[in-house]
Amino acid sequence: MPELPEVEVTRLRIAHALQGARITALRLGKPLRWPLGAPPEVLQGRVVQAVRRRGKYLLLPLDRGLLLMHLGMSGSLAWLPQAPPPGPHDHADLVTDRGTLRLHDPRRFGAVLYADGEDDARVRKLLGGLGVEPLTPDFTPQRLAEGLRGRRAPIKQVLLAGDVVVGVGNIYASEALFLAGIRPTTPAARLGRARIERLHAAIRQVLARAVEVGGSSLRDFRVNGQSGHFQAELWVYGRAGEPCRACGTPIRPLRQGQRSSFYCPRCQR
Repeated sequence: MPELPEVEVTRLRIAHALQGARITALRLGKPLRWPLGAPPEVLQGRVVQAVRRRGKYLLLPLDRGLLLMHLGMSGSLAWLPQAPPPGPHDHADLVTDRGTLRLHDPRRFGAVLYADGEDDARVRKLLGGLGVEPLTPDFTPQRLAEGLRGRRAPIKQVLLAGDVVVGVGNIYASEALFLAGIRPTTPAARLGRARIERLHAAIRQVLARAVEVGGSSLRDFRVNGQSGHFQAELWVYGRAGEPCRACGTPIRPLRQGQRSSFYCPRCQR
């Protein structure tokens, strides 16, 4: 599933082309996760003001209204100055006077949603419970400590929940916990100040590096056909049985809340 780094990479690669573009049509294919919420014709003539991100959602404020996009489990966006005919898994084309933004989504868990603005009830429902953005100044060790206080669940599952800090998905939670020397099964509330500070720094380091190298392309994530490269730098994720790059101990896998976790039993306590 595309996580925060993949969505941020997407935003960075499409923002310049889209900002200021005038929409001429929205063409929808097979139904996506949620209905658009308005007739596609409503968007004709609207101008894209910006391309923003909140967690794993892309927000396109218009001169009137708002488009919200989500890549789902397997979606990707491509900016096409000259768009060829859509393929069987191309389910949304945002056509503008500059080119076409195309959503390719084989599993159709993605979404294109229209709303009057960020105060719309549907937008508030999707974004209202999200935690702090980890690559902003608002994400501090103190803020992380406050979010973990009283949480008895394992730290890995708390990070994945997204209500403390947003966008630390499965790959990036595993990697950050390794760099911080914290076992994924450790109850969140048991982390002291020193370990919280290490975890805070590791989260920022891992996510920033993932954005820098284009995200992770373990399966089918692409932006305009370009793969990410963070998977080549993984310390523990997906490396069960392989030697730890730091100490040589075999990496162990475990299941947490139906998700795979990976850790080094020597480096992570």
